[in-house]
Amino acid sequence: MNKKHIALVGANGRMGKEIYPLLIASSKLKPTAAVIRTGTISGFDKYVTDIGELKSQDVDAIIDFSGVESFDHILKSAVHLKRPLVSGVTGISDTQKGLLKKASQTIPILWSANMSLGVATLKKAIHALKGLEGFDFQIEELHHNKKKDNPSGTALMLQNELIEVVNKKVPEPVGIRGGGIFGVHKIYAMADEELLVFEHTALNRSVFAKGAVKATEWILEQPPGLYSMDDVLRG
Repeated sequence: MNKKHIALVGANGRMGKEIYPLLIASSKLKPTAAVIRTGTISGFDKYVTDIGELKSQDVDAIIDFSGVESFDHILKSAVHLKRPLVSGVTGISDTQKGLLKKASQTIPILWSANMSLGVATLKKAIHALKGLEGFDFQIEELHHNKKKDNPSGTALMLQNELIEVVNKKVPEPVGIRGGGIFGVHKIYAMADEELLVFEHTALNRSVFAKGAVKATEWILEQPPGLYSMDDVLRG
């Protein structure tokens, strides 16, 4: 089986370094092109500072964990290359979400604020709260002190799902920053006489990398469209 060639944007970043060994170990994917703005990294056939330097024949799919400031350019380049895109960039604006939808008419795109399959399952678990009466709801999230967006993109994703399920206004998620916490998300359902808590804790960063690689293997078989980790879970 010929492995599919992957362009890894932000290859020398925290997430890029977690994804690389998983691509090496994959029976379906190969880390072919590294897109890095500064610094050095080894193990790729090609190294570019701008994804625009790549040609369609260079890659079969793109994984992007760079940053919101380069999101538009990466998205535009993926469309130009006509290659699937898996993006875990958080903090994107409503305008950028609109660009995602437009681009997904041309190529398959999987964007998620959180690539963890456990978080995707947590999102599904929210539906168990449907129909609860007399409960208040609150989402709380904890992350490392270098995380820029607050509340996290994952918390906002869970918040939107929660509001839709319980059909009532819910306070903005509480975001806590400190130390080296990889990520904790809690959903509280609070009544006068009982408390229900759904919680997901990431024990390391590789959980997100594994989800991204699984998503990439999956999206290579999909037609143009905008997908999420929910779709990957469904297979």
